[in-house]
Amino acid sequence: MNLDNKSKSTKFFLGLCFDALGYVSFVFPFFDILWAPLSSYLMTELYKGKKGKIAAVFVFIEEALPFSDVIPSFTIMWIYTYYFDKSPKVPNDGLN
Repeated sequence: MNLDNKSKSTKFFLGLCFDALGYVSFVFPFFDILWAPLSSYLMTELYKGKKGKIAAVFVFIEEALPFSDVIPSFTIMWIYTYYFDKSPKVPNDGLN
């Protein structure tokens, strides 16, 4: 699954959906057992490189801890990536 090449708006929509899935654990508490590692993997697929790995660790801890699911980590990462990150954007030529 390669989510890194998705458009800005597609990543935003996926992030909203993934954040909403985190709320499922308020109804089914054991959902976090499955969702924490899966959300971590999805974060690394959406955002490559060092910042994606750091965000993946954060989202794993956030989803694994009880009652911290209210933090919209995918949306926060999207905002950081497209509005606050000032590092130069390198086009993905499909070779890496």
